[in-house]
Amino acid sequence: MDRQTEIELEAAAFRRLRDHLRSRNDVQNIDLMTLAGFCRNCLSRWYQEAAAEQGIEMTKDEGRERFYGMPYDAWRAAHQTEATAAQKAAFAESAKDH
Repeated sequence: MDRQTEIELEAAAFRRLRDHLRSRNDVQNIDLMTLAGFCRNCLSRWYQEAAAEQGIEMTKDEGRERFYGMPYDAWRAAHQTEATAAQKAAFAESAKDH
């Protein structure tokens, strides 16, 4: 496989992951962090860092909006719930491994 095709396939997989997470607003970031060690905010930060590597200036908020599909505060207001005691405990336990 040539490098350009590899890049295009990786980009397509990333877009599919982004779109899947956009459609699964019921999945909270704390749950993603607990189970996978990363969340939507991590992905948006990695996007921002990749832009910086290409010489593209992008703020944290701009990176988040590109990933969430809307301003982060709007996403939080519409979809984020208060973490339960069980979620917080599971996150604290999983954080020991990171």
